[in-house]
Amino acid sequence: MDLIRKYPKLIQWFFLLIVFFSLCFAIEVPDGYKFIRAQAEHVKDPNQVSYSFAGIEIRYIAYDALWRLPPFLAWLPVWVNDSMFFLLNDWMPMEFWDAEIEEFETRPLILQITRMVSAFTLFLIEAIREILIGGIETIVAFTSWDWIDENPWAELPGLPWTIVAAAVILISYKLSGKGLAVFAAFTMIYISIFGQWKPSMQTLSFVMVAAPISIFLGLFLGIWAYKNKWVEATLNPVLNVMQTMPHYAYLVPITVLFGIGDHAGAIATIIFATPPMVRLTLLGLRKVPPEVIEAGKMNGCNEFQLLFRVLIPTARKDILIGVNQVIMQCLAMAVIASFIGAKGLGWNLLLALNQLRIGLALEAGVCITLLAVLLDKISLAWAYKQTDYFANLTFFQRNKFAMLFVGFVFIGYLLSYIGSFFFKEGFNYLFMVPHNKGISTEEFWNAGVDWIWDTFFYTLKIFNTWLIVEVLQPMRAIYLRMPVVATFVLVMGVGYIIGGLRSALVVGAFILFIALSPWWDRALVTAYMATFGVIASGILGLLVGTLCAQNKFSSKFVLSVCDIFQTFPSFVYLIPVMMLFGVTDTSVLIAVIIYATIPATRYTVEGLRSVPSALHDAGSMSGVTRIQRLLKIEFPLAFPHIMLGLNQTVVFALFMVIIGAFIGTEDLGQYIMKALSDLKGGGKGLILGLCVAFIGLAVDNLIRTWAERRKQLLGLS
Repeated sequence: MDLIRKYPKLIQWFFLLIVFFSLCFAIEVPDGYKFIRAQAEHVKDPNQVSYSFAGIEIRYIAYDALWRLPPFLAWLPVWVNDSMFFLLNDWMPMEFWDAEIEEFETRPLILQITRMVSAFTLFLIEAIREILIGGIETIVAFTSWDWIDENPWAELPGLPWTIVAAAVILISYKLSGKGLAVFAAFTMIYISIFGQWKPSMQTLSFVMVAAPISIFLGLFLGIWAYKNKWVEATLNPVLNVMQTMPHYAYLVPITVLFGIGDHAGAIATIIFATPPMVRLTLLGLRKVPPEVIEAGKMNGCNEFQLLFRVLIPTARKDILIGVNQVIMQCLAMAVIASFIGAKGLGWNLLLALNQLRIGLALEAGVCITLLAVLLDKISLAWAYKQTDYFANLTFFQRNKFAMLFVGFVFIGYLLSYIGSFFFKEGFNYLFMVPHNKGISTEEFWNAGVDWIWDTFFYTLKIFNTWLIVEVLQPMRAIYLRMPVVATFVLVMGVGYIIGGLRSALVVGAFILFIALSPWWDRALVTAYMATFGVIASGILGLLVGTLCAQNKFSSKFVLSVCDIFQTFPSFVYLIPVMMLFGVTDTSVLIAVIIYATIPATRYTVEGLRSVPSALHDAGSMSGVTRIQRLLKIEFPLAFPHIMLGLNQTVVFALFMVIIGAFIGTEDLGQYIMKALSDLKGGGKGLILGLCVAFIGLAVDNLIRTWAERRKQLLGLS
């Protein structure tokens, strides 16, 4: 090893590539393999081997270890699934009172806990929905249907859209001024007149339940990690895995434990949205200056007072940014949760895409996007809003916005009540615009899609065919042709050159887990699609970011565009590409490129703009041209920051590739989708999610190590 590291980096890279390609050409494809639809599959033959693990017989076909490793981890999904079923059905049976049959019933403890959690979560969701859009389920839970029949006044009519819109506009104006208030008004009016109010409020209720619980859990775990080094060391790898796991992977075990419906989607959302809150809480507390802590102690604060009166208020900004991230994660997951029955805009979007009604899907997608942008801007404005000083102010001056809100509520209810006398058809448009009575642009978008297909059919077909036949299929075949030994040599060699032996062993362990699973070939397909997307996104983001970083106005503009696009739920990106290219790999890859270009552009702009102006002046005084200054000064100094952007690009690309399974890609995401409909797919979905996460973590380790080494060389760390 030391002998290799004595040579220059260029020689090391050259030697690694020679060894890799030599292994690829030297190792032949075994006769047992056939490439079916460009997917390597082993043809089953009688030559099978079996072994037993934990009472489970695992069968696998004899493999050439140089080509593919035997799936020794094939038992793991079975074991995980059996463990979950054991916990749900057999572990610790106890007597519990059943109110429906009014007698004790024997149930396993975990099953009773999941039922209680599901019932509580569903109760919260239904309660908020009944406040927003009406209903009586919550009241019935405490009374009875007979009591409701005797007291019809108790039926909840829900809040009129006019009241909710007024409240949102008022909050937006309070936090950020006229600009955000105008956008809030546009969003609320758009959602209402397009008949999307009910699904929007269903989605909002979903977020209003999941977000506070995620915030509380994240805050608690972040504080605990700050107080205890062992907790932090334990949480870090868990959070790394959770933040690189695809959305679908959370849904599969949740359906096994909690079933399907709004409650299951909310629980999956809570788990998915908690990690960023933990990290940002810990980051904020770490940034508190030592002198502030010392001042708190000198003033006689105990541990509790020091935490809640000194540390948390000082770290308030970072914690509230964590709240913003939680809200956006909840909204993104609320769309994905529609796959397990969560109601709302995501459900409407899913139904429209299943029916190939692109116009209707686009309407739902626009509503999701507007709601995401609005919640993002409101939560960020809250994070950056400074506490007002209320000294020497009258009661009305201190509470004018609260009094205005009460006035809006009164006027809104009054208008809705008056409107019930004018709208005799049963539809009170001041209360809610039904979907079948709202404005629809579906026909317009459908006509647009038809025009595009009629006008550009042959052009799109030629491009799609060329891309698939000449680029994608050969690239996929190259990846599938890579022997497992050559892949390990390449990955571990890259890790060794970049970060030494430790980095090589870490990435090797991640890849070994995937290689010993039954889905190595599918992982290679996932890697090929992510690689294509990352290369294209990286080049595009680098070019756009470099051009826009040259002046302040264009930098601000492109960062604002990135902010808007980054708030879009990832599912929305599939809609326009499906309009153009249909259900093909091309659609997925273009969606990947668009989605993953955002962080590449952002980090390039921020990295180049962070180069000190003194170095620009020094370069100009030395007589260098703009191109020379860019290549010799700006790029080297911004390189660590750009590499972190590439890291995010990889994660974004992986997420979108997995989501692309919805339109038929042949990768790990397809198997995760199948696991959702499998009664015994909990363990399989979880292990598949770990495979995707380990691909992302391997790349993350390499890029972060490379960036840190560059920082050290440049004296930036």
